[in-house]
Amino acid sequence: MLYFPTITLDRSGSTSLSSQIAVRLRSSILLGEVRSGESLPSTRALAAVLGISRGSVVTAYDQLSGEGYLVSTQGAPTRVAVLLRGDPYQKPPSSVAASSRGQDTDLIDLTPGYPSTHRLSGPSWSAAWRTAAARPIPHTEPPLQGTRALRIKIAEHLRHARGVLCAAEDIVVTAGTSEALALVALALGESRRSGAQPESEPIPAPVVAVETPGYPAAARVLRRLGAILLPIPVEPDGMPTTILEDQASPPDAVLVTPSHQYPLGGRLPVDARLRLLRWAGHHNAWVLEDDYDSEFRHVGPPLPALASLDTDGRVVLIGSFSKILTPWLRLGYIVMPERQAVRAALLAVRRDLPCPVSGVLQDAATELLATGAVRRHIAAVRRDYAHRRNLVLDALSNHAGTTLTALDGGLHAVLEVTDQATARAAVRELLNRGIRVVNLETYSALPDGAAVPAGLVFGYAASTDTGLARALGHIREVTTRRY
Repeated sequence: MLYFPTITLDRSGSTSLSSQIAVRLRSSILLGEVRSGESLPSTRALAAVLGISRGSVVTAYDQLSGEGYLVSTQGAPTRVAVLLRGDPYQKPPSSVAASSRGQDTDLIDLTPGYPSTHRLSGPSWSAAWRTAAARPIPHTEPPLQGTRALRIKIAEHLRHARGVLCAAEDIVVTAGTSEALALVALALGESRRSGAQPESEPIPAPVVAVETPGYPAAARVLRRLGAILLPIPVEPDGMPTTILEDQASPPDAVLVTPSHQYPLGGRLPVDARLRLLRWAGHHNAWVLEDDYDSEFRHVGPPLPALASLDTDGRVVLIGSFSKILTPWLRLGYIVMPERQAVRAALLAVRRDLPCPVSGVLQDAATELLATGAVRRHIAAVRRDYAHRRNLVLDALSNHAGTTLTALDGGLHAVLEVTDQATARAAVRELLNRGIRVVNLETYSALPDGAAVPAGLVFGYAASTDTGLARALGHIREVTTRRY
């Protein structure tokens, strides 16, 4: 059934026409004037009736699609999404708490780190995979560093998005961030072996300084491959370089998230970045820069990547398309510095562990980058994420007894609470209600969870607008209680 909305526009007001259309349609959906699954008129038809440009209607439809109210499919009418109605605090079935990811549609999964993928099913995405699949199938495996065409496009993307000047020869394609870290960990050991004398004692494991709280998967990968971790408690702006300078035995490498510290959200000032690079040069250390979500900056201009400030060949830049597109691809990259010892160690490991990323995937990613589809996708989802970020701010920024942080960039937020007992109880109660968040203490690199504030970490990008609003109400309620 086609629903044709009645919309009265104020052409002399300060509110844009697209915003007025979005407000009216959103209200119609929430009030039940239009039912889930019903079709809306085409953007051209509605624009003709309203006597406005089609672009204003397209913008309104895009906004509501990003919020989860509408579903747009190429070649089909735009429809109202299937929405959950009723009491927003209604407890879902008890089976939800025991369900695993993706097995229960009632579960609102706010696990941090996941992007929205609803915009990926458009014509550009489909065309890229058709083009890749239509190419002749080589009888060889993909090149060790990845296809040259993809590496050229990644270099162009980094130049425009992050100000990093690099060439195809500097890039190693990886199966995501975890594989990149595995290569780096093995390369650190390779670097130690290549510099040792044949008669020397057994070479000790490399020591890597890591942020705490920090990225848990990175710590697990480094430990799994034999590295010894040196946890450094972060300050509001990120890892303090003074602690590194005070170490009697400097670490071999430092893993940092300088543009948006994960998970607390601080960003390392330029003077601290330069100080870190000077420290690395003085101690012949590697700096591992995890640039995981710098494309999504909501407050203030982006700071330069560490790699763009590196004049001594110390920074190994690690990135991926997991936050930009989807972790389903398992596609990432390493940007090697100019220092030959670092490059030689990384390439030696890659020769023994060839590129695991399929050639078809690399060809499709090349098409997405070459046609501008990735750039357009980033611009579109950035608007979606800004809207959902505002929902988080409206719901929790003035919540008594809590502090909301990490929202200057990225796809997640941190809600600090009074104590660990409150955080643990809130995580359990939210899961009982069908909402998954993560306890901040699990991000500690110390075995007892020390040096980490009490709080909850949750993502706001992957959920729909309605699902997020529902979850935020529950988060506000359970963190109000005394445990």
